[in-house]
Amino acid sequence: MVLNQSRKEDPMARQELEADVIKLCQEMIRIPSVNFGDGKGDEKAMADYVVAKLAEVGIPAQIYESAPGRCNVIANIPGANSQRPGLVLHGHLDVVPAHSQDWSVDPFSGEIRDGMIWGRGALDMKNMDAMILAIVRKWARTGYKPPRDLVLAFFADEEAGSIYGSRWMVKKHPEVFAKCSEAISEVGGFSVTVGGGKRLYFVEAAQKGIHWMKLTAHGRAGHGSMLNDANAVIALSEAVAKIGSHSWPQRYTKTVKVLFQKVAEATGKPFDLSDLRPLLKELGSTARMIGATLQNTANPTMLDAGYKANVIPQSASATIDGRFLPGFESELDATIREIIGPDIEIETLTRDIALEVDFEGDLVEAMCNALLTEDPEGIPVPYLMSGGTDNKALSELGIVGYGFSPLKLPADLDFMSLFHGVDERVPVEGLIFGLHVLENFLENC
Repeated sequence: MVLNQSRKEDPMARQELEADVIKLCQEMIRIPSVNFGDGKGDEKAMADYVVAKLAEVGIPAQIYESAPGRCNVIANIPGANSQRPGLVLHGHLDVVPAHSQDWSVDPFSGEIRDGMIWGRGALDMKNMDAMILAIVRKWARTGYKPPRDLVLAFFADEEAGSIYGSRWMVKKHPEVFAKCSEAISEVGGFSVTVGGGKRLYFVEAAQKGIHWMKLTAHGRAGHGSMLNDANAVIALSEAVAKIGSHSWPQRYTKTVKVLFQKVAEATGKPFDLSDLRPLLKELGSTARMIGATLQNTANPTMLDAGYKANVIPQSASATIDGRFLPGFESELDATIREIIGPDIEIETLTRDIALEVDFEGDLVEAMCNALLTEDPEGIPVPYLMSGGTDNKALSELGIVGYGFSPLKLPADLDFMSLFHGVDERVPVEGLIFGLHVLENFLENC
């Protein structure tokens, strides 16, 4: 594999770029673009900030407002060869809520402490937004053109289903992405130090699908002091308990197989395709997320029943978070029905597709080369994400997407727990590493 090289630049320009990405990340964290769900969110201040930062260097951008305050930003970066299909480089502007009393710092301070930038969105995903802005601002100042056209997309509402963000843009303004064939987004390119001390860089090449469902049991209402053989609460509780304790069979997709083969090679541990679970212990804290990609999952998350202590309700309901592997949606649905029996009603609340793309081709090679240029000892690998990103919406337009927001992380940092967690933070050195990896990739893609 021949490594790509970024353009030579003087040390001062490099320092300016690094200072810019840190400042941008801090400033964006200080804009509390919180998405509360159920349509309650406001990305306008963040959208205005992005537009202003692009305007400072002469890059025009347009805001697409899907509902009051729900703002998406689009900007076009012309490439040296506009005959090639373009690349969508996208992030999201919204963050999940943060309760300040639970945090060690003000979650919207962007404070630098212990070599980290702290705050809601530091990882998810204002760090990547800052990288994108810093790189294109540098290009604009120097007159550099990337090898292909880029569409910069900063979406609203990613944290609540993308209804006002990428899905709205794909439905209402598909022309924005008409000339693009590929996309790059979040949660990929981060390092995981495995047993033996080797660094694997996880590039997202697959995502689980979603089936959130509401289960409802119906029974006979009555007084709590009397016998009742048609108690909806009992029926529902038994169904929920069965789902929660169900042991799902292992199902290994092509992405999972490649990942675990690389883990085995890096650690010297056996690769047994009949059971990959023993290798999970080599992944440290990342095992919690990766373990969920070896099987379908269904987790009870909400219960609703009754209105008074001495009244047996006529119905009771529960919400189930179902996640299915690419190619195994029907297995999830059929298994849930089999577990709960015929008498429990199932209502679909949310359903979204699973994705899996090949970890090969020119774009993947450019990602791998960029990582190896900055960390020659690193090992790029594909992985399947237990959640989802805005790449799902873009896939409806035939755009092939990967997760590639590179970060070099300390071996002992519980990276996955920081997503939507308390004291979310990103290492400054990791951010700087990711900045240069992303710049290298974009200049050679």
